[in-house]
Parts: sequence; C-alpha cells; structure tokens
Amino acid sequence: MESITIKDEFIKLGQAMKLAGLVEEGVDAKFAIQNGEVKVNGETDTRRGRKLYAGDVFSYNGRDVRVTAKS
Repeated sequence: MESITIKDEFIKLGQAMKLAGLVEEGVDAKFAIQNGEVKVNGETDTRRGRKLYAGDVFSYNGRDVRVTAKS
C-alpha cells in the first residue's frame, strides 16, 4: 500500500489524489470522484472536498493510498 504524508490536520480528496500521483490534473480527480470511481475507507465517495485525515485510505484505479501525518 502506498502512502502520502500530510502536514496539516486534513487534506481534501482531490488534492490527495494529485499528491499521490493518481491523477495529473485536478479536473481528472474531479471527474473520477464524480463518476464514483474513488473509494474512501472502502466506500464510494463522490465528494471532491471530502476531508481525509491520518489513517484514512482512498482507492482509485486499483491503487490504495493511506494518509499519514507528519510527526
């Protein structure tokens, strides 16, 4: 499983997808999320602004990414 590290309390789903390299542009994340292609903690989520916190896992295109906090 891949991971991304955030320095703030949370990161929005679209931003997290870009940070993880799952999409190149924010608009790509927007459409993937709106089309129900992204899961957060095992459940489909269609909110691009969904806040992800340390410990959350999001999945897209067969790749799972865990959010970790900067220690």
